[in-house]
Amino acid sequence: MASFHLTRLYREYENLFSPGIFICRRCNSPLYSAEAKFHSGCGWPSFDEEYPGSVERHVDMDGRRIEILCAHCHAHLGHVFEGEGFTEKDTRHCVNSLSIRFISEGKEMPPVLDAD
Repeated sequence: MASFHLTRLYREYENLFSPGIFICRRCNSPLYSAEAKFHSGCGWPSFDEEYPGSVERHVDMDGRRIEILCAHCHAHLGHVFEGEGFTEKDTRHCVNSLSIRFISEGKEMPPVLDAD
C-alpha cells in the first residue's frame, strides 16, 4: 500500500494541464508556467522552459545527465534533456512531482521562503 501512495505522489502532476504556476516545494520560488508543460510519456511532469533565472543546471554525479536545481534554495528538481524533439524548444525538464507544487491561476502565491 505504501508503494502505491509513493507512486501516486511521484506522478501527482503528470497529467495536470490546468492554468497556473509550478513552484518549488521547498522554498515556494516560481519555477515553471503551466503553459511550458507537455506530455512526454516519461511518467514525470515535463516542461520545455523555466522562468528566467529560476533553475540551475549541473552535471550529475554520473557525468552523463544534467541535474536541475531550484536556483533559490538548491533543491533537486530532476534532470534536463535536450535533442529529443518533443517540442520546438527541444528541451525536456523531467521534474519529480515531489519537488514541486502547483498553484492554480488566480490563487494567491505563497511567499518565497529564505534559502537557509
